[in-house]
Amino acid sequence: MTLQINVQLDYSFEAPCDVLLQVEAATIAGQRIEQSHMSVTPHDYFGRVAAQDHIGERIWLRTAGRMLVDYQATVTIDRNPVDYAILSAVPFHRLPGEAVPYLLPSRYCPSNQFVDLVQTEFGALEGGAKIAAMRDWIAGHLSYVPGSSNSDTTAVDTFHGREGICRDYAHLMITFARAADIPARIASVYALGVTPPDFHAVVEVFLDGEWHLVDATDMAKASETVLIGVGRDIGDVAFLTAFGPLEMNSQNVTVAAASPVVATD
Repeated sequence: MTLQINVQLDYSFEAPCDVLLQVEAATIAGQRIEQSHMSVTPHDYFGRVAAQDHIGERIWLRTAGRMLVDYQATVTIDRNPVDYAILSAVPFHRLPGEAVPYLLPSRYCPSNQFVDLVQTEFGALEGGAKIAAMRDWIAGHLSYVPGSSNSDTTAVDTFHGREGICRDYAHLMITFARAADIPARIASVYALGVTPPDFHAVVEVFLDGEWHLVDATDMAKASETVLIGVGRDIGDVAFLTAFGPLEMNSQNVTVAAASPVVATD
């Protein structure tokens, strides 16, 4: 599957401001960037730094006034479909260092508050089967309601309110998994079929020694998903973080199927 990704961001800043962007598809196994282009209106500084776990990159900008960002990419996905429901959990003592931080509670995912509930609801299951049951529980108990959450909404709020958007579904899924001692992290992605089209949030769980994509909203398939970055929760993968006041004028994200890129001599 080859996807064509187009992103336009239009923001304004009253005063010079440092901005951290994370919008580019990551160069990782399972997805190949055939071509990409990034343009930004005149700025005082532009620099790239490694993103969380060295998956993808962030861009530091120093800018003022109106900031226009245009990103276009063609990405081919060759990620093999995996039925994570049949996979095994990894014993604590065999977890690699990269997975350990994702066992622990984080700002939006206070998993320590859900241990008893998760044991009651899913304690009879193990590994991937438990993850599949959690995903089904969230899909069946939450309603996808745009505008129902904000930047302060945690998994606790989502659990009680029973509604949210993709990041809220992801936060609750991560929280459940960590409460069951299965490493889980958020993944910012582009995916075909997301409604409304936008930056999308899914989950990666660590089973059988590898990370596997899980989307509790059921909008994104692993074979049609392009990874941007990963982190403990949405705070680590925000597409734009401004260290000062800003105003959003508009933003647009489109993801469409594209013709495969054929290599020629």
